[in-house]
Amino acid sequence: MLRNGLEPWHLLILAVVVVVLFGSRKLPDTARSLGKSLRILRSEAKAMKEEIGKDSPATTAPAAATTTAGPDRGTASASEPTTVRAGADV
Repeated sequence: MLRNGLEPWHLLILAVVVVVLFGSRKLPDTARSLGKSLRILRSEAKAMKEEIGKDSPATTAPAAATTTAGPDRGTASASEPTTVRAGADV
């Protein structure tokens, strides 16, 4: 039934419907804003990948290794779970 879902005449009808609905005046503005949105999305995704690369487990020290036992501090026991959040200062 949907083997040939997007044939050339389907795309032509779709283009005509889009032009009729939005008009020829708004199409360039719509395409421009869509392009800006895609650029912003790409830059944000790239920034997230770089941020994740900086916070890799190999570069950060585990919380248990930075905890020291002293007169004021006790050691963490099994009844006191230690949670570490990404990006949190220790």
